Amino acid sequence: MNLKTKILAGYGAALALVVLVCSWGAVNLQRLGKASDAILQENYRSILAAENMIDALERQDSATLLILLGDESMGIEQFRKSEVTFLQWLGRAQDNVTIPGERKILLALSESYENYLIAFDQLQQQELSETSVTNYYYETVFPAFQQVRENSTQLRELNQATMLAASDTAQTISHQAIASMIIIGGGAAGIGLGFSLLLSHRIIRPLKEMMKATEQIAEGNYNVAIAIKSQDELGNLGTAINLMSQKLKAFHDLNVGKVILEKQRSEAIIESITDGLVVVNADLEITAINPIAASILGVAPQRALNHHFLAVFNHQELYEKIQTTAQNHHPLPETDEDSILTIVQNQETKYYQFSITPIVTENKQIWGVILLLQDITKLKELDQLKSDFVATASHELRTPLTGISMSVNLLLETIPEKLSEQEKELLEAASADVERLRILVNDLLDLSKIESGRIEMELATVEASFLLKKAISLLGIQAQEKEIKLTQHCPEDSLLVNVDPNKIVWVLTNLIANAIRYTDTGGKIELIAEQRGNWVEISVADNGAGIPWEYQAKIFDKFVQVQTEKDIGGSGLGLAICQEVVNAHGGRIWVDSTPGEGSTFTFTVPIVKSLPE
Repeated sequence: MNLKTKILAGYGAALALVVLVCSWGAVNLQRLGKASDAILQENYRSILAAENMIDALERQDSATLLILLGDESMGIEQFRKSEVTFLQWLGRAQDNVTIPGERKILLALSESYENYLIAFDQLQQQELSETSVTNYYYETVFPAFQQVRENSTQLRELNQATMLAASDTAQTISHQAIASMIIIGGGAAGIGLGFSLLLSHRIIRPLKEMMKATEQIAEGNYNVAIAIKSQDELGNLGTAINLMSQKLKAFHDLNVGKVILEKQRSEAIIESITDGLVVVNADLEITAINPIAASILGVAPQRALNHHFLAVFNHQELYEKIQTTAQNHHPLPETDEDSILTIVQNQETKYYQFSITPIVTENKQIWGVILLLQDITKLKELDQLKSDFVATASHELRTPLTGISMSVNLLLETIPEKLSEQEKELLEAASADVERLRILVNDLLDLSKIESGRIEMELATVEASFLLKKAISLLGIQAQEKEIKLTQHCPEDSLLVNVDPNKIVWVLTNLIANAIRYTDTGGKIELIAEQRGNWVEISVADNGAGIPWEYQAKIFDKFVQVQTEKDIGGSGLGLAICQEVVNAHGGRIWVDSTPGEGSTFTFTVPIVKSLPE
């Protein structure tokens, strides 16, 4: 006999008892349903009609009072609407006469309501003084109203009393049904429990043996053999477990060596990487680290393993970025400056470019995070040398360029009549080129000062709207010449920021000038300032030509210019200086642009929540 037959035989009797209990329950439910239908059909509809007639009658009385107060049109309209409602519910009550004495009450109710309507019509025809009309209301209309209300209340109370009696009958049926169900159900439960205990004992005993066998297999003991005592499904399962343990033992013997070899190969690869490499799991505990990374973090490799990252390297900012990457399941968008780690070792400053990459399994679960540290100290030193050279060269070029500019302009002013037309054109071209060189040199000097931290920030608390207005006033004429609408939007006029006003206005004017340059006649430029947490976002949005996709990633790099027909040959340093100025305030700057639809440059500056005392 197989397991299916045993289970069917064991539960057949119990199932028959369950069917019996269900049938008896259905009979009792049918009896209760008939009692409930009687309550609903015979009483509830009449009670509902009485309640609605009382409500309509009270609204008619309110309409009568409105007429007495002088609002005759509204009162009459409300009275007639309520009259229609009353008559509708009266008709439903007359169609649902099921109780002795109910028809008599309905006849009295109809008669009293007709008297009430007659009294109301006579009230409208009264041409007496206000006092007489009021007296007529209290002497004639109001008593008629009370009589109708009393008849409606009698109808409701009669049906309520009948409903309570029907409810008592239904409750008696319910008690009888519950008692019989308990008796029959208890008997069925006892029989079913006996069958269940017997059957479960026959099934659970071999299952416990199989569970112990699988636990031993999970612990690595593959020499497991289950005694097979039956030929049913449980016996087949025991045979399959014995076969599985034998195959697992053979597979384990075959693959342990390969697994160890692959682990050694992975460790060798990690050890040979010239950059620092740290692997942490989902709990941010270090599971692998190469000697380069251990040297950078100042810890022995073996002492770092299986320890929390923050306990090994106490760098809160780097830890938070690793934690955020693990939570978001994707790398953070970092700029070059944001992804540089500065460490002082043996009185020597080292710079490391780091990247944080999540390790995600096939089912989209986070396994851990890889931290890669690349030594860029030499690149930093070269960049500093380049900046120093640019600053020195720019400073040395400023004096001769000033002299050349003065000389050329002096020639243009003093001897224009002695020059031929071609010579004047050459001098004017030379003057324009010298001016461009002077602007380039000044931009390079400003950029060098900002990058080296030598620029002085004169911070002050100002309103964000003041910065927008100042920038618009400086470039309003240029916008008008191109018929460009230049507007500002600052939801909070008292939005305070802590900035160097001159430098932030310079950033705004640079962004506005670029927007004017790349926006067609009749376009629009909007300046927006909005609070975002502890920062204020200031945006310059236009509907101009937009920025091609290939330039958007490097638009803030030095000497990068968008090559279009509107290019006027600038230095390519304006946006780079804007970025450095915003970074000096602790903020950041970015661009959102769609070619052909326009661009929005946005930067953040710190907010001041209240004026200083």
